[in-house]
Amino acid sequence: MRGLAVKYSIEVEQEEDGRWLAEVAELPGVLAYGGTAEEAMAKTEVLALRVLAERLEHGEARPVDISISVAGA
Repeated sequence: MRGLAVKYSIEVEQEEDGRWLAEVAELPGVLAYGGTAEEAMAKTEVLALRVLAERLEHGEARPVDISISVAGA
């Protein structure tokens, strides 16, 4: 039996100093900088998965199907 599905989106934008910032708005504090948009998105996806895993390990969430997508740059 499949459970509830949750979708998270990674939003990415370039800062004035040239760095790229990516974040998952649905997960407060899940954001990362990178030298390229791809690097920032990859770091953010890893962090999002770590946060979700921590929540599961500590009983703060229950298992759900997840989908992480990238919003246009």
